[in-house]
Amino acid sequence: MTRWDSDIEGEMAMRDEVGGAFPREGVRPAAEIWADLTAKGRALTNTRIVDLFGRDADRFMAFSAAQQDMLLDYSKEKIDRDVKGLLIELAHSAGLDQWRERMFAGEIVNGTERRAARHNLLRERRPSLAGVADMREQFLEFAEDVRSGKRLGVSGKRFTDIVNIGIGGSFLGPKLAVDAMAPFADGPRIHFVSNVDPWQFHRTVDELDPARTLFICASKSFTTQETMLNTRAALDWAATRLGPKAVEQHFCAITAKPEVARQHGFAPENIFQIWDWAGGRFSIWSSMGVCVAIRAGRRNFEAFLGGGAEIDQHFREAPLEHNLPVLLALIGIWRRNVMKQPAYVLSPYEDRLAAFPDYIQQLEMESNGKSVNRDGEAMELDTAPVVFGGAGTNTQHSFFQKLHQGTDVAPVDFIVGAETPTAALHAQAVLLANCLAQSKALMTGLSEQEARERLQAKGMDEAAVEKLAPHMACPGDRPSTTLMYKSLDPRTLGRLIALYEHKIFAQSVIWGIECFDQWGVELGKRLTEDLLRSVDEPEAWEKEDASTGGLLAWRKSLMNG
Repeated sequence: MTRWDSDIEGEMAMRDEVGGAFPREGVRPAAEIWADLTAKGRALTNTRIVDLFGRDADRFMAFSAAQQDMLLDYSKEKIDRDVKGLLIELAHSAGLDQWRERMFAGEIVNGTERRAARHNLLRERRPSLAGVADMREQFLEFAEDVRSGKRLGVSGKRFTDIVNIGIGGSFLGPKLAVDAMAPFADGPRIHFVSNVDPWQFHRTVDELDPARTLFICASKSFTTQETMLNTRAALDWAATRLGPKAVEQHFCAITAKPEVARQHGFAPENIFQIWDWAGGRFSIWSSMGVCVAIRAGRRNFEAFLGGGAEIDQHFREAPLEHNLPVLLALIGIWRRNVMKQPAYVLSPYEDRLAAFPDYIQQLEMESNGKSVNRDGEAMELDTAPVVFGGAGTNTQHSFFQKLHQGTDVAPVDFIVGAETPTAALHAQAVLLANCLAQSKALMTGLSEQEARERLQAKGMDEAAVEKLAPHMACPGDRPSTTLMYKSLDPRTLGRLIALYEHKIFAQSVIWGIECFDQWGVELGKRLTEDLLRSVDEPEAWEKEDASTGGLLAWRKSLMNG
């Protein structure tokens, strides 16, 4: 028998109060450390990154760290050994060690919602909460039944297509994992419907065979507007073509509110539990990943969980100066707060990770996009940077122009594998060469004199050389970090995602902000519900601001011709 929310929460030990910082004994106050970091930032302003390599023959070894076959190289960041020491000291001063233990111990670390953050439990080999293990077994068995044909549709046919209906964390994580595990996948095809725009739903389902289509409806509350509108459309579509029995055999639900899913007609055995202590953007490890398990199989999904658990152990046990999530967090702090760089780029040189920047965009900006600290006081420090990116080499032919020659500096996190699961070894070498060349070019740049010499070597006349050289010159001295691993398999994907999860948590501790709530998102949802009631009621528009009222009036005039 599956154990739901109340049983599991009863097992969890949570404190009633959320404490502040826990500085290590003997560590200086954060204000002093920030002052020293600011001074170091000013001192390094006119020092080029290439010159830092000239000063330190062991720079690569000093500014890189590994977790088994995964290497983090941050030697191309504009930091030196003094800066690294100060950043580590800052982490200790913020009490990162203690906050980390509180999270793993199941204590409250989400202060505004009075919750723990236990997403690490979802990937433990033997979860300490029995309900987690039970639910994992339930959804993995379901996935295997769909894959094997034990689970059939109302017409007795095997499922060939799965439509995952969900938005935010119910879409971005599953989409990323399905794409990334493509070489390991042999199950039914997975399709995603997230947008409330009806075009996406109909474009997806109109070419599918209803008798061979299974819908997964994923919503933590089972009230998310976009997801429920698409769910109702799917229920109508299936019932029209397959009859009223379709909901029992062609639909399953993923939710923290199973009773609400039952009210919509979902069979109890087709409802898979998630919990409030794992936010949607941290939930890919749970039954939220059932479509991934259907596509790639139980063994690969368990390898994915195992990779995440490896990083949990690494984050918990590795000294801060060798701790990959902590180092990523500190590099981000240095970029954002000392170098004053408001954005950074995620550039995975794996087409299967094309969705990774979108996934991290939500994970990071929804978690740390805050303007008050844990006590509700206005922040004096800037928090989450803007995250954007895409798959290399595509991005080299779009926004990398700005990275090389634009007036703003946006650091880059390069992500690349040493091997490919295909036989195209030369193409993989080209991909790797592109990645490393971009990071090198950002650092070294091309001086105007070097551009001039290149043009002269081509025999160009002097007047043309003088005119063109300034346009060719690239300032360089633009920082980047490179994360390299052996091969993108399910285990490595799990490590990548958990690595950035813990990075984001570590940054929230140093900034002293709440990481696990998202009240800005909630505001938008509430205003949408309020506004929806007045869209077609002109008398209500007077209560709106002039812009909103004017736009509604303009819409009405367009619809009336």
